[in-house]
Amino acid sequence: MVVKPGSLKKVLYRDSVFRRKILRKIFGPTKEDNGIWRIKTNRELDELINHRNIINYVKTQRLSWSGHINRILETSTERKIYKWKPSTSRPVRRSKKKNKKKENMKKKKKKEEEKEKKEKLKEREKKEEEEEKEEEEKKEEEEKKKKETKQEEEKGEGEEEEEVIHSL
Repeated sequence: MVVKPGSLKKVLYRDSVFRRKILRKIFGPTKEDNGIWRIKTNRELDELINHRNIINYVKTQRLSWSGHINRILETSTERKIYKWKPSTSRPVRRSKKKNKKKENMKKKKKKEEEKEKKEKLKEREKKEEEEEKEEEEKKEEEEKKKKETKQEEEKGEGEEEEEVIHSL
C-alpha cells in the first residue's frame, strides 16, 4: 500500500477509530445510576484494556478463552461446538464488492445506452422535422409556380382576345 505524505495521519486516525468501534462492541454500553444506557468513552475503553495495544489485548483474550475451553469437561456443549468439524465445505461465493462493481458497471452501461437512444431519437425527430419543412417549402414553391403559370396563361389568353378584337 502506497501512502501519500499528507495522508498517513488520516490512515492512522481511521485505524484508531475502527479499533475503538470494535472495543465498544466487545465491552458493550454502560448503564448509569439513573438506568440510562450510554456508549463508553475513549478514556473508559483505555482503562478497560489498561492502556495496552488493542491487537495484543484481543489476542490475549482469545488465548484465555481457548484455555477456558480446554479446561472444561469433554461432555460440555461449548467444548463439543469448539471441537466440531463440518462434514461438508461451504460453497465458494464471490465477494460483495465484485458483485457491486459489476452491478454498477451494468447500471452505467444501461444509462449510457439510454442516453445514446435518446440522442438518436432526438436526431431522428430533428431530421424528420427538417424533411417535413423541406416538403412544405417545395409544395409552397410548386403552388407559387402553378399560380404564376395560371396568371401568365390568363394574360396570354387576354392578349390573344385583344388581338382578335383589334384584327376584326
